[in-house]
Parts: sequence; C-alpha cells; structure tokens
Amino acid sequence: MAAAKGITDPLDATTDPAVSVCFTVTVDGENLGYFSSCEGLGAEVVMEQREEGGNNAFIWQLPSRIKYTNVKLSRAVGRDSHKITEWLIGFATDVTRKTACITAMTGDRQVVASWSLDGVMPVRWSGPSLNLDSPKVAMETLELAHHGFLPEGAVQ
Repeated sequence: MAAAKGITDPLDATTDPAVSVCFTVTVDGENLGYFSSCEGLGAEVVMEQREEGGNNAFIWQLPSRIKYTNVKLSRAVGRDSHKITEWLIGFATDVTRKTACITAMTGDRQVVASWSLDGVMPVRWSGPSLNLDSPKVAMETLELAHHGFLPEGAVQ
C-alpha cells in the first residue's frame, strides 16, 4: 500500500532524524568535539511522604528537590581527544563550574535537539583499553555532573 503524496510513513527510517545521531559538546563556548553516545540526560523530583493524623487512606506526596543525573558521553579516540585532557588539566589550577551545551545532530549535521547545562564539572574520564589481542575501536568516555538545565538559547 503506497503512502499518500506528502505523507511520510512513520516506520520509514529515512524520515526519522534521530536514526543516526551524533552529539557535539561545548563547554563555555569551547567545542570538545563529536560524541557517538550520550547517556543520563535526566532529572528526578524527590518526593517526601507525609502521613496526616487520623486519615489512614491518604499520604501527602510533597516535592522536595530536583536531582540531576550525571551525563556520560562516549566516542572513539580521535583528533578531538586532546581537548578533553586539556580541559581536565585546567582543573589542577582552576576548579570552576562551567556551562555546557549538548547538541544532538543527524549524520548530515542537522540539529535535532539541544540541552544547556548549568554548573558543569567533569566527574570522570576513562581512556581506551589498548590490547593487541582484542581488535576493538579505542573508546573514551567523559562523565559530567551538573546543577540543572538552562533555558533554550542560554548557552551556545
């Protein structure tokens, strides 16, 4: 059954902009390069439960704070790998939180979505495991902590 003219098939992978996504990361305007994986973009509202005396059928659910999960970015080791190590070396003398922008893009660099993060600090960097007996792509992972999301357009 052919689709009507001008209507796209929702199961057609060529119309889905998120099929082959890569991520670019900038920290205070400094581009750290492209990443192939981004995990952990999220937030959780912590709820406190309060029981009201004399009312056994109801428990109040009260929001207390928002917790933000760490973001893990992974990619194959390449030309931009030195940008991460240079940023990490800078923390030896100047430990300051930064702002960051993670942008999801299609293979032809069309922006799908972006997230601006406040108070970014590197938590962990892990370099590649190099082993001649295991012919795998050398990967690196950067883990970032943050204080929350910023409004759209706040960070470029």
